[in-house]
Amino acid sequence: MKRFFTVSLCLLTLTLSAIAESPKRTAKKPSAGPAPDQAFMQKLWDGWSTLNPANVAGFYAAGPHTFFDIAPLKYDSWDAYESGVKGELAGYKSAKFTLNDDVAIHPHGDLVWATATVKEEMTTKAGKVEMSNFRWTAVWENQEGKWLIVHEHVSAPIQ
Repeated sequence: MKRFFTVSLCLLTLTLSAIAESPKRTAKKPSAGPAPDQAFMQKLWDGWSTLNPANVAGFYAAGPHTFFDIAPLKYDSWDAYESGVKGELAGYKSAKFTLNDDVAIHPHGDLVWATATVKEEMTTKAGKVEMSNFRWTAVWENQEGKWLIVHEHVSAPIQ
């Protein structure tokens, strides 16, 4: 009887430790749908072409994220980016941004990073047309089923 009790106690201890060690189930992340593609990326730039940052706010994650832009240099959140870019865009009456044919997209689980060059044509309020190409890198993250930019880098080559 003593042996039966000892064996039973050992089996109970092993069973309880196995249950305690089993991986905890976590809530499944909502599916974000298809990863960003070239059409999705162009939709973002079409929004920027309106010169109104509010039209692209839905593409960017809230909170402390770093966004590098041509001017001034760096923003530490979407709120700062949106506010700062309004001032930069105030001197323009129209813009058109078009992705060039060098788009590269790299999905990695809940992250996607992409690079491209973007053709820019902007007209100042004084009527001067500015044309150039710039570099663009963006990192999207699946946040609650939506692909949002958590880091962006826009830069122009030194002329």
